Amino acid sequence: MATKKVFGAVEASDLVKELRRSFDDGVTRGYEWRVTQLKKLLVVFDNHEPEIVAALRDDLGKPELESSVYEVSLLRNSVKLALKQLKNWMAPDKAKISLTTFPASAEIVSEPLGVVLVISAWNYPFLLSIDPVIGAISAGNAVVLKPSELAPASSALLAKLFEQYLDPSAVRVVEGDVTETTLLLDQKWDKIFYTGSSKIGRVIMAAAAKHLTPVVLELGGKSPVVVDSNTDLKVTVRRIIAGKWGCNNGQACVSPDYILTTKEYAPKLIDTMKHELEKFYGKNPMESKDMSRIINSNHFDRLSKLLEEKDVSDKIVYGGEKDREKLKISPTILLDVPLDSLIMSEEIFGPILPIITVNNLEESFDVIRSRPKPLAAYLFTHNKKLKEKFAMTVSAGGIVVNDIAVHLALHTLPFGGVGESGMGSYHGKFSFDAFSHKKAVLYRSLFGDAPVRYPPYSRGKLRLLKALVDSNIFDIFKVLLGLS
Repeated sequence: MATKKVFGAVEASDLVKELRRSFDDGVTRGYEWRVTQLKKLLVVFDNHEPEIVAALRDDLGKPELESSVYEVSLLRNSVKLALKQLKNWMAPDKAKISLTTFPASAEIVSEPLGVVLVISAWNYPFLLSIDPVIGAISAGNAVVLKPSELAPASSALLAKLFEQYLDPSAVRVVEGDVTETTLLLDQKWDKIFYTGSSKIGRVIMAAAAKHLTPVVLELGGKSPVVVDSNTDLKVTVRRIIAGKWGCNNGQACVSPDYILTTKEYAPKLIDTMKHELEKFYGKNPMESKDMSRIINSNHFDRLSKLLEEKDVSDKIVYGGEKDREKLKISPTILLDVPLDSLIMSEEIFGPILPIITVNNLEESFDVIRSRPKPLAAYLFTHNKKLKEKFAMTVSAGGIVVNDIAVHLALHTLPFGGVGESGMGSYHGKFSFDAFSHKKAVLYRSLFGDAPVRYPPYSRGKLRLLKALVDSNIFDIFKVLLGLS
């Protein structure tokens, strides 16, 4: 058995110093270096997809389809987009000038931040590790990745593949648990990108504050689904199931956390969900190979506690089977659990879905607004006015109408939270921007120097400068002609 490398305070400090030397020497800044690293990531996906699928099966029992499509394929698309658009992303953006600075030219330069830290989550251990790294590399940074220790097979494979394919002078992986993460957080970074719970997000932000380090926090929350009676019920239910149990068995930050619908429509919705769940996962879903398992016994016990709470356990209308040894909980639907119960107070992050009934859909908006802003909010309806009102009045990281979680795959949309569901965003060019400083650059001519800006001051200079700052051509002529 290989001896585990010691990673203490000295090693953490030396690691950052080494990467900062590489950054200061300009290793990561050039277009060619960035392209080379991105192309090597493509080789990783092309040559090692079976190993990635196997690691995800070991860690989460994740079905091959979910691993290949929702992790590897999405990452492949991210790299291809970055390779296609990188020159455009790196090019300075021209900025307009005003009369105040004329003659001049101005531009906004995307400058790499420096040495950045990415701390990723266990539920999508490849996607949530490599996607931010793609942004960091594209923007020209040196980067350290800290994968989650809760997905050990994935963490080990990430460390192995990064060491094998990427430039070790600028891209590194540190494995470990809370000890290693704490040592990393003690260092000064130019940005920290964290995906995970709001509880740990607060720890990350407090550590970053010591060095005034900016952060991106991709957290979570209780993402609601509002179901109107004016919808295609079968399509609605199938998409909810695919976004809940078909995405890592509910262990996803954008997973539907609870449904809001009217009292009259709830029975029809529940009957259709039962029917479609049986079609998808069979009469005994505990034996289905098409659902991930719970990550570990701690999370299994946490989910069990949610179901066993007083005034909750008797609200189960479907499912509820549990097998701690196999870390399996069947798809479970509950009806009208108390709004102050534990299951409605914390993010569920598992295969349990409460349905809360309201007298009318207007009340559902009030329920959502009374709670912390979620990472995503979903609405199913044919009603155009309801769609518009939902998009304009519900505050969430992202809004999806008539589907679940598909906004993740659209690189033209920023993905991120608001309020307690996170800060900052990424995906596509937003990933590049997340790891860039937008540097303002103004080029002025030494010709045409105007004495009006220099002492001694006068009333005439004051009037002319005010007109220049206001960019008011009419007033400028009036001053110059002595009419003001």
